[in-house]
Amino acid sequence: MITRFTDIVNGLETFGKTCKESEKVMKILRSLPSKWHTKVTTIQEAKDLTKLPMKELIGSLMTYEINLTNKLQEGEDKKKKIIALKATTKEEEDVEEEKPSDEDDDLALITRNLNKYMRCERFRGRKFTSKRDPPKKESSHGEKEK
Repeated sequence: MITRFTDIVNGLETFGKTCKESEKVMKILRSLPSKWHTKVTTIQEAKDLTKLPMKELIGSLMTYEINLTNKLQEGEDKKKKIIALKATTKEEEDVEEEKPSDEDDDLALITRNLNKYMRCERFRGRKFTSKRDPPKKESSHGEKEK
């Protein structure tokens, strides 16, 4: 941006239009994008723009640009998720298999309760049939005894 600005100013000077140093500084500060607003405000508050040389302004803006680029790169690096998997050895896996986990304890408790429930007298001898299938009639030949 600075080289383009310098080319334009030099072109104007060849046609006879000269600009004061303070005008050049103000034009550059006004042309910066909105993400530079904090830097522009800082420069306007801290320094007298009528006495600020172009070289000092350009140096300050270049330093800010480098810092801004570094911060943006750091932000992108933080956004990337890093997935790490835990490595285990065969010995660690054997030790883990020997230890009962909470899930195993819960499963054992549920199984015991279900077995108790199914052994209850209400379920003994009861046959569960589908509602769609009509009950079969027993013949009188003694199948009842079987």
